[in-house]
Amino acid sequence: MNRFNLLRNQNLSKWIGFVIALLIFGATIWYSNQFVNQLKKEEQIKVENYAQALQILGSDEVYDSKVQDYLFGITSANKTMPVVLLDEEDEIVYVNNISKKIESDSVRLNKFVEKMKNLRAPIVIDLGEFGKQYVYYENSQLLKRLRYYPMILVLIIILFVTFSYWYFRILKNTEQSYLWAGMAKETAHQIGTPLSSLLGWIEILKIEDENRESVTEMEKDIDRLSQITERFSKIGSLPELSVSNVVEVTENTVRYLKDRISKKVDLRFNSEKQEIRIPLNTALYSWVIENLVKNAVDAMQNVGAINVFVSESNGNVIVSVEDTGPGIPKKLHKTIFDPGFTTKQRGWGLGLSLAKRIIENYHKGKIYVARSEKGAGTEIRIVLKKKKGRW
Repeated sequence: MNRFNLLRNQNLSKWIGFVIALLIFGATIWYSNQFVNQLKKEEQIKVENYAQALQILGSDEVYDSKVQDYLFGITSANKTMPVVLLDEEDEIVYVNNISKKIESDSVRLNKFVEKMKNLRAPIVIDLGEFGKQYVYYENSQLLKRLRYYPMILVLIIILFVTFSYWYFRILKNTEQSYLWAGMAKETAHQIGTPLSSLLGWIEILKIEDENRESVTEMEKDIDRLSQITERFSKIGSLPELSVSNVVEVTENTVRYLKDRISKKVDLRFNSEKQEIRIPLNTALYSWVIENLVKNAVDAMQNVGAINVFVSESNGNVIVSVEDTGPGIPKKLHKTIFDPGFTTKQRGWGLGLSLAKRIIENYHKGKIYVARSEKGAGTEIRIVLKKKKGRW
């Protein structure tokens, strides 16, 4: 399975997870609403029983003490729902479970009653020759709170999931950083042993006056191996930055690579100025340029053109690596810098991730896909500050 199929499956898994979360959310809201509606019906039945008890007590019939006690028990059982009893003249006869502040203020009490009237039709109590009375009521505080309970519950779940995702991502990134640092230092250690031996053989070749041109090229490659060892040994520790000419460092890296890539790739370097001095770790920065150029060569399948351009703008140094490759889909512009992302059959997907770490964490700069179109190539852009500081 290639990387794009794997990415497609990951996206499908994300959508499946999203749909499942949506179903859970919907089920929670539905069940909670069903529960609230059931309580609402029970409260309505209680008020209807309350009104019926008042109607029976207000009738002419005489009931024994047990029945009267039972009816009075129904009327006094309501401890939560605000209830107002009005007569035919719309005068207030009785109020229950309304705050003392509202009850003692006639203006506020009348507004409260009007609000009840707008909520629902009254329950009518027919008292025969004594006329009619009307019961208005409002949902209890408990029922009001339960209406918002599903949303509060879902919000808490979202906050919990978000925090958990953020926390475990930090843990994962930290573990990956330690793993990469360990791998890099071990690689530097392993390269160091044969490198020392090669340096000795170079000196022997010089003494024996062998082919000087071949020895010179071998020296360049060994110097490059020394730089690679230095780069890997610095991964995981804070590198030292020294003021260097970024134009010269970039040009030297391009010149070295030009003789070591396919002759069908036209690799060029351009700069507005001969010298731009900025805080730089030359070994790690050179590795980033080398990585970007090699990725471009691979993307073009060893045929095409690459232009590395250095410029200056608003106190920043802009380094662009442009190629004529197949381009990168827009949805992958940020993903290519993620650890493990690769389109190569045998790639580890660490190159661009480490490049991002070197530029953004160590040099406090930025690296991103500035432009990429299908069939029209890609431009990776590095932005570095001329002075030390964070973005």
